[in-house]
Amino acid sequence: MNSNTEHVKCLIIGSGPAGYTAAIYAARAGLKPVMYQGLQPGGQLTITTEVENYPGYPEGVQGPEMMEDFRKQAERMGTDVRYGLATSVDFSGHPHKVVIDMEKEITADAVIISTGASAKWLGLPSEQRLNGFGVSACAVCDGFFFRGLDVAIVGGGDTAAEEATYLAKLCNKVYMIVRRNELRASKAMQERVFRTENIEVLWETETEEVLGDNTVESVRVKNVKTGETRELLVKGFFVAIGHQPNTEIFKPYLDMDEVGYLITTPGTSKTNIPGVFASGDAQDKIYRQAVTAAGSGCMAALDAERWLGEHGL
Repeated sequence: MNSNTEHVKCLIIGSGPAGYTAAIYAARAGLKPVMYQGLQPGGQLTITTEVENYPGYPEGVQGPEMMEDFRKQAERMGTDVRYGLATSVDFSGHPHKVVIDMEKEITADAVIISTGASAKWLGLPSEQRLNGFGVSACAVCDGFFFRGLDVAIVGGGDTAAEEATYLAKLCNKVYMIVRRNELRASKAMQERVFRTENIEVLWETETEEVLGDNTVESVRVKNVKTGETRELLVKGFFVAIGHQPNTEIFKPYLDMDEVGYLITTPGTSKTNIPGVFASGDAQDKIYRQAVTAAGSGCMAALDAERWLGEHGL
C-alpha cells in the first residue's frame, strides 16, 4: 500500500447528527470509525442559530454548539474525526474505496453515508447575508421565533404549502410568494392553504430583494406579468423551494430517487450495495429533523456492526 492509501474498518462520510451518532455507536462497538467531516462540519445545524426541539436541552441550544457537543462525544468514544471531503467512490468490489480531497484513497470494510442535504436558495446576496437573522430554510426549526409577526415564504410545492400552514398557526400573517399562477402542491395541501385565513398567496410573483441591515425588515417582490414591485413588511423570510441531497458521488453505484435521495431497505439503513449504509438527510426527504437523523445514524452503526460480524470482518 502506498502512503496515500489507508484501510479502515468503518468509514463515516459526513458529520451532522446522523454521522456523529453513527460514530458514537460504532466507536463503542469497537469498530474504530474514521469520519471525514465534509464541506460543512456539523452539517445544516451549523447555519441554524437556536435549536429548541432537540430533547435534552431544556433551555435550547445554538446549532453549532450542539454539533460541537456531538463531535466531542464521538471523539471521546474513540472516533478519528478528520477534515476532508469525499470526492469519489468505487463500490464495485470489496473493500469499498473512497477518495478524499481527490488524492487520498481510503479502503473500508463498511461505509456509513451521512452526507446530508442542502437547502436550495434563490441566490440573492441579501438572502445569504441575513441567513439566520430572519432568513431561514426551515419553518419547523425557526417559525417559533416569529410568533405574532408577519412573515413571507417562497415556494409552491408540498413543502412550501406545509410550512406556510405551519407558520400560519404561529404568525400574524403569512405571504406565500409563488412564481406560477398555481401551486405544485398536492390537492389536499392546496386546500389547507386556501382554507387558512391568514395566508395570502401572491401569484406570479418573484422575490427581488430581502431588505434590512442586521435583520429582515421587508421583502421587495415583483409581479412577473406586470413588472409592478411592492414591499412586504415582514420580519421573517422563509425559502421552501426544496432540498438537494448531497449524493452526487454515489450515483454510479447506489439506488436513489429522481431527486437524489438514497433508497434504503425499509426499516433499515441498508443500501443496494452490501456493506454500505445510509443515514440522515441523504436518505430522508420526509422528516429531515436533527433527532430523526440521529436515530438513523444509530441504525446505520448497528446495521454496520451486525454486517461486519456476519462477514467475519
